Amino acid sequence: MAPSVATDLFADVPHTPGAPKRDAILVADNVVRRFGGLTAVDIEHVEIQRGAITALIGPNGAGKTTFFNLLTGFDRANSGTWTFEGQQLSGHPPYQVARAGMVRTFQLTKALTRIPVIENMRLGATNQRGEHLWRSWLPFLWNQQERSITDRAEQLLARFKLDHMRDEYAGELSGGQRKLLEMARALMAEPTMVMLDEPMAGVNPALTQSLLGHVKDLRTLGMTVLFVEHDMDMVRDISDWVIVMAEGRIVAEGPPEAVMADQAVIDAYLGSHHDAPLTEAEEERQLAEIGAELFAEPASNDTTGAEETTPASGEPR
Repeated sequence: MAPSVATDLFADVPHTPGAPKRDAILVADNVVRRFGGLTAVDIEHVEIQRGAITALIGPNGAGKTTFFNLLTGFDRANSGTWTFEGQQLSGHPPYQVARAGMVRTFQLTKALTRIPVIENMRLGATNQRGEHLWRSWLPFLWNQQERSITDRAEQLLARFKLDHMRDEYAGELSGGQRKLLEMARALMAEPTMVMLDEPMAGVNPALTQSLLGHVKDLRTLGMTVLFVEHDMDMVRDISDWVIVMAEGRIVAEGPPEAVMADQAVIDAYLGSHHDAPLTEAEEERQLAEIGAELFAEPASNDTTGAEETTPASGEPR
């Protein structure tokens, strides 16, 4: 899908949290995840538009990765439901989510470092006949499928410029190359939607443009993309729509330019009243606090009549 066409999908979408989309592929309602007394995710309603690139942004600790984990089955919500292409996926394990067509990558790559790159790729394919115990003893049942899987893996490695590393151990790849490998392996499942968790984290600048190009290609190939990212230049460059989280909630939605200028987003990243002028009373209070700290008398070091003891035993030294 061309960028202009993807942008047109949001032409009549209001710039409000939880805004309904024209053709939502993913819909989540009342999703809550608590860790003890901390509420990490508390999303009332959110929809992800099919065929577009949506960025999920927010300050550290906003709950973005936790939300990813919930949607893809790597964590369990305390409450809430979500559907993907109309299919209920809440509470389903990761392999069922992947089979439904929603795959993800991780901020810390999950390449299997002690097997070759091509084997990493083959593992990404779904519904492999040779994975069944009794069929594994009958190669004629799965040889042809494995050749087809290998051909697809080699085509993807060539597209991601990793074909020269085909037979090398994945552990020998650089950090950026592992990001490319993980994205390529995700495509082996032929997904409908790809979720990328900080795809640029730790990537050498030389590979950044390559990764950006591959993310854009996913949209061109008809896939939906939802990604978490802190690099605002990247968000502005490739996203059609931006969703902002803060303290577990969605606080803003809209196209990149509108979101970057939204006061709620500025407050979420920099803190509310970060640029508000101080009142005269606030200035006097701050000066008084600074003066009290500067001229405070040091604590007395007089230990007359007291014996010094060791912390461990309490016995006099």
